[in-house]
Order: sequence, then structure tokens, then C-alpha cells
Amino acid sequence: QVQLAESGGGLVQPGGSLRLSCVGSGFAFRAYAMNWYRQAPGEERELVAAIGSAGGSTNYADSVKGRFTISRDNAKNTVYLQMNSLKPEDTAVYYCNTRVVGYAYWGQGTQVTVSS
Repeated sequence: QVQLAESGGGLVQPGGSLRLSCVGSGFAFRAYAMNWYRQAPGEERELVAAIGSAGGSTNYADSVKGRFTISRDNAKNTVYLQMNSLKPEDTAVYYCNTRVVGYAYWGQGTQVTVSS
């Protein structure tokens, strides 16, 4: 059974940093691309960052380029999202995602709130 478990969210002041983690289980983690999405209240879920299976290919939403970094440790079945220079508009629930055999799997999400 594919499971994704996020952690690392919280309340941070504007300009601060957070690192999110997502541990995957029940599938061959190292064989699949991984993604981070976010959803703010009243908004659609949007793709924030993506990383290839080996970690050599990454993509970012324009709104986070230069501030967020996605990475992975296949030995730990973990994908990370380092978020720097956080802004109030980054406030959202952040979700880890992968697609295995054509089916999309999601974690439970972790809340990130950027506020003074």
C-alpha cells in the first residue's frame, strides 16, 4: 500500500525558512518522480516543485523559483522541500505526491503559515 507522510510545517515569520519532509512507503521510492503541491484556502491545488527519480531533474513554479529547493534521499525514501524567504502568500497546506502505475497518491498534507 502506497503511503506518503509529510512533516515539517508550522508557523513562520515572513522572510523565514522551513524544511518539509515526505517519507514514502509501499512502493519503489527510488523509481518514481516526486512532487510537492500546495493548496491555499479557496484556491486550487498547484504544483510547487517536482524532482525526477534520480534527483537530477527538478522543476519549480515561477512563484517559488530561487526561494524553494526540492531534493531527495532515496536511501531514506524521503523527499524534501527547503523553503527560504517565505512570504505570506506561501501560506497553504503542502502535499507530497507521486504517480505509481498511473494512479496519483497524496499525503495528508502539512500546514505552512507565514505571518508576523
